[in-house]
Amino acid sequence: MARRVFYSFHYLPDNWRASQVRNIGVVEGNKPASDNDWETVKKGGDKSIQKWIDDQLNGRSCTVILIGKDTVGRKWIDYEIETSWNNSKGVVGIYVHNIKDSSGNQTTKGKNPFEKFTMKRDSKTLSSFVKAYDPPYSDSKQAYDYISQNLSKWIEEAVKIRNEY
Repeated sequence: MARRVFYSFHYLPDNWRASQVRNIGVVEGNKPASDNDWETVKKGGDKSIQKWIDDQLNGRSCTVILIGKDTVGRKWIDYEIETSWNNSKGVVGIYVHNIKDSSGNQTTKGKNPFEKFTMKRDSKTLSSFVKAYDPPYSDSKQAYDYISQNLSKWIEEAVKIRNEY
């Protein structure tokens, strides 16, 4: 049975890369918001955005953070990471900088977004538990194939890690 997952990513620079990963098909992902839907959500302000995220996270067992060049420090990505972890969902990161965007461009690798979260229980960073996978290929197709071959396994591992913490 496919896991229901939530994909988190920095929309403007990484939406094309994210759509490629989301379409892999080994898991059941969240329904993407169209540009028009997302603009409507944003117009409602922070409460509207938070409600939309919370609704999207409902019923998911794992959150996949698609890490691009500027993912770290994004307010709503941080919220999605923290909320997912605090609600006992698996959390996993996948670097997508080597997957080409709609213009055929790659970008530079971003920082690990889990390093900024400190666990209250033992003062370790979330990155001590949550894994962030960086496909070992600079070729876009090879990076995509690597993600495709491992995504399901990484999600299962993330759920297991969260259940054991």
